[in-house]
Amino acid sequence: MTQGPASPLNILYQDEWLVAVDKPAGHLVHPADKPQDDDLVTMKILRDQIGRLVYNIHRIDRPTTGVLLFSIDHEVTRHLHHALEQHEMQKSYLAIASGTPETNQWQCHEAIQKNENTPAREAHTSFILLKKTIVNGQPLALISATPHTGRFHQIRRHLLHADLPIIGDYRYAGIDQSDRMGKLLGTGTRMLLQSKSITFDHPVTGESICIEAPADPLFSRCFPDYFAS
Repeated sequence: MTQGPASPLNILYQDEWLVAVDKPAGHLVHPADKPQDDDLVTMKILRDQIGRLVYNIHRIDRPTTGVLLFSIDHEVTRHLHHALEQHEMQKSYLAIASGTPETNQWQCHEAIQKNENTPAREAHTSFILLKKTIVNGQPLALISATPHTGRFHQIRRHLLHADLPIIGDYRYAGIDQSDRMGKLLGTGTRMLLQSKSITFDHPVTGESICIEAPADPLFSRCFPDYFAS
């Protein structure tokens, strides 16, 4: 059965060339290869909301929330895709993971293979521990992640490599663990990974632009002291 109209997106930034939104959990960035009637597609919702065709500059996973940048101009799209490939755009993420990091800052260079039929590719992520806590005997870590490459599920897999699975990451943390943590924390089936910010030079004006997502309520629930400050 086809669903009704989707709720309007929260627009974080907009000018005559660019628009950025706060993508909700469960939304696809663009139509799937095998679309379903109940798919929520950010690109389509935004197109209808602003009455313009839009082109995604980057992607974030379906269960991930936060900053998602689109262009409404072909030349600007080309320019920003090139900037992304040349690592001239900086992205930062927030994650809540199960466990305690061994150090407050670390790097992961573990190569990533998208699937068994493709070669492993170089990958690099920087991590900073922002806060740690214990909830009902369960250690939690609030972590800032900066990806320097853009591999498949990079942050999720690099945190798993450090034995720090993201809360609600059913694919990598497992179903039983994710269900247990969701009940313990009151976060349900949400994966606690947020695209927090994106920084780049505007391709038309040359201005340095930093677009940041607001605090996610579920992150605030787990770390109220950090997000109250």
